[in-house]
Amino acid sequence: MAFLWWIIVGLIAGFLTGKIMKGSGFGPFMDIVIGIIGAVVGGFIMRSLGFAGQGGLLYTVLVAVVGAVLLTFLLRLVIGSRTA
Repeated sequence: MAFLWWIIVGLIAGFLTGKIMKGSGFGPFMDIVIGIIGAVVGGFIMRSLGFAGQGGLLYTVLVAVVGAVLLTFLLRLVIGSRTA
């Protein structure tokens, strides 16, 4: 069940990150993967700053989006920007 939760959060975070960052994105599958990895990165950043990891769906999605936006920004710096 936890795996399904990560997929759902990754899907939401990947979709929202694609809307925030503009451009053509990396495709639906990679957007989900970036969303899931972004959730991990965002969770690590929030724990490092001293914030608790409990807040429900909204907190989880918000942290995942922040992490995914940072990850997408870094990926675009390394790979190059893709514009539509």
